[in-house]
Amino acid sequence: MLTIQPLQPQCARSFRNRRSVGLILGSGLGRLADELGNAAAVSYAEIPNFPRTHVVGHAGRLVSGSLEGQAVLCMQGRVHFYEGYSMQQVTFPVRVMQLLGVQTLIVTNAAGGINPAFAPGDIMLITDQLNFLGMGGHNPLIGPNDEQLGSRFPDLSGAYDRDLAALTRQVAREKDIPLQQGTYAGLAGAQLRNPGGNPHVARHGRRRCGHVYGF
Repeated sequence: MLTIQPLQPQCARSFRNRRSVGLILGSGLGRLADELGNAAAVSYAEIPNFPRTHVVGHAGRLVSGSLEGQAVLCMQGRVHFYEGYSMQQVTFPVRVMQLLGVQTLIVTNAAGGINPAFAPGDIMLITDQLNFLGMGGHNPLIGPNDEQLGSRFPDLSGAYDRDLAALTRQVAREKDIPLQQGTYAGLAGAQLRNPGGNPHVARHGRRRCGHVYGF
């Protein structure tokens, strides 16, 4: 089990204000972190045990600041299972964000959609998930459990907050933003899906899946 060690003093001072909202910025969205006001940033390399990203376009920085009046903590890029990390390492940054005060986590990514009603560039609200990696034994909860971070057997029936989902739909309507909804199928990557695999995922996801090429 990875241990969470204190930041170096110069890093800790930058993040002394606790944040309630965390953002994990996926492919193509890293520039949002550059829009934060009163920002302080630290490289993943400066944080003990923090995995480093090697994917092009992922800056590899933890950025603290404000966005539209809300204090936020951003992961500007993330690490992926297909980079050779364990699932415990991949999810380690989320545990760090929790200890820094994050209570609401917004996760983004660029993924392929197999629903024929979807078009490239569509925004999809994730309402549920198919964790194929977890079914195959690659689960971040395997191993010793740290009770300060959560239950041994967490309830995932409300993993995607219904109130936040309703708020997302409301804002999309008010701003006239087309919004798709669907189930996220987590697959290992790094290859893209082959044609034979898509119907299999669709059957399990009732054709509401947005599948990912890297988790």
